[in-house]
Amino acid sequence: MIRRLSAEFFGTFWLVFGGCGSAVLAAAFPELGIGFAGVSLAFGLTVLTMAYAVGGISGGHFNPAVTLGLSIAGRSPWKDLLPYWIAQVAGALVAGAALYAIASGKAEFVAGGFASNGFGDLSPGGYSMQAALLTEMILTAGFLVVILGATAKSAPAGFAPIAIGLALTLIHLISIPVTNTSVNPARSTGVALFAETGAQAQLWVAPLAGAALGALIWKYLLASGEDQAG
Repeated sequence: MIRRLSAEFFGTFWLVFGGCGSAVLAAAFPELGIGFAGVSLAFGLTVLTMAYAVGGISGGHFNPAVTLGLSIAGRSPWKDLLPYWIAQVAGALVAGAALYAIASGKAEFVAGGFASNGFGDLSPGGYSMQAALLTEMILTAGFLVVILGATAKSAPAGFAPIAIGLALTLIHLISIPVTNTSVNPARSTGVALFAETGAQAQLWVAPLAGAALGALIWKYLLASGEDQAG
């Protein structure tokens, strides 16, 4: 269990530090900034690389919503839910603190939104709470379907991290303008505490609800008997 929790801690740290770090440090760098597309790719690469690096130890969740969805689908034991959540949120918080320490080393640094998520005034595109919640639920549900399908017994072996990483890239390409993309409560919490916009008040449960929906869709509509047994 210690190895598995350590893997979840480090994997979530890598996701938040790499993904949110690309947004805070590189997205708008003068003339050479990577923009939305670069940030989307960075998030996908964090999951892809860590899934290959430590996914064999812990399952490579790196996301409380994913752990919940996998538990509902019968792929992860319920007794692991709370310990995984603690390890994931802890990894995200340490990553947020490390990123803040680096970013604040620049003269005249202002944390601002600090890659946090939100709706209304905290949405990059000014989208409403209803639009933000619907976006997060749909995309997290889709993410769980991809994860469950890519890791099913009937799926080609060894390619799951690629599909999952590309799915997260696609999710960010769609939803950065709406919510700055969460689909991961740990990722949201890890940077919200350092933002100066009141992002803490907009931490949400939509990814958890979306993950549950995605798991149920897979379990009752898509999975074969063999995959359900896995």
